[in-house]
Amino acid sequence: MTRTFPTTGHQAAAAPVRLERDKGVARIVLARGNTGNAFDLELVTSLRDAVRQVADWTRDAERTDIGAVLLQAEGRNFSVGGDLRAFVAQGEDTGGYVQAVADAAHEAVLGIIDLRVPVVAAVRGAVAGGGVGLVLSADVVVAARSANMRLAYTALGLTPDCGASWFLPRIVGVHRALDLVLTNRVLAAADAERWGLFSRVVADEELSSATENLLRSIVTGQRGALSQAKLLVRTGLFDELPEHLEYEAEFIAKASARPEVRAAMEEFLNRTRAAR
Repeated sequence: MTRTFPTTGHQAAAAPVRLERDKGVARIVLARGNTGNAFDLELVTSLRDAVRQVADWTRDAERTDIGAVLLQAEGRNFSVGGDLRAFVAQGEDTGGYVQAVADAAHEAVLGIIDLRVPVVAAVRGAVAGGGVGLVLSADVVVAARSANMRLAYTALGLTPDCGASWFLPRIVGVHRALDLVLTNRVLAAADAERWGLFSRVVADEELSSATENLLRSIVTGQRGALSQAKLLVRTGLFDELPEHLEYEAEFIAKASARPEVRAAMEEFLNRTRAAR
């Protein structure tokens, strides 16, 4: 039986994710900059649906008018990760709600990986929690110098989701991945580039132009070759990911259902409010 959950106050009229088509580029925009593009059920469901639509548009990579996909976000931060306010508002239903959020977010991640055209992520500010896996699902990540990456799960008693625990050891190695997961250290943009998590880092004021130049070079290229080249690089790498995402969703849902974890999330929110 499908469970439904109430929405929180900030979930008003504006769509949490916008989907645009412009000059050969499909743009998926996280549009809740006022919340740091925090992942609640409405945002990740909207993200999943946007990715599904892009997949439909680009199913035949040689015939579509779309040559690339841009994943970007409004506001100061790409995404601060899970929406703790929405999580704790569920009370004893927190575990089920987090499971639903993770399931929808994971469909979006898998959908991005499966897209037949190149995907570019443009990143500024914080990339935390579920935002990490979302960014790492892109083919090329262009980051502003102000960007930083932090897992931030275990500090609250949670476990990684959105593929972070799958991507990280494959990109940076097991020991560096464990360092990021277990210590919740903040990784600056330059270090993230050096470790292979960001493809390239540019000055903040150059992020838009650098990203657009990259997109133009992709959409004016040989689309069939780009699609097939992407397929060759990706083939086999993600065979285990769908099953791994199921484990991630199960683990974070169970963790979030524990009373002490809900208390830790509430304490974090209270500290954040007091610091304002």
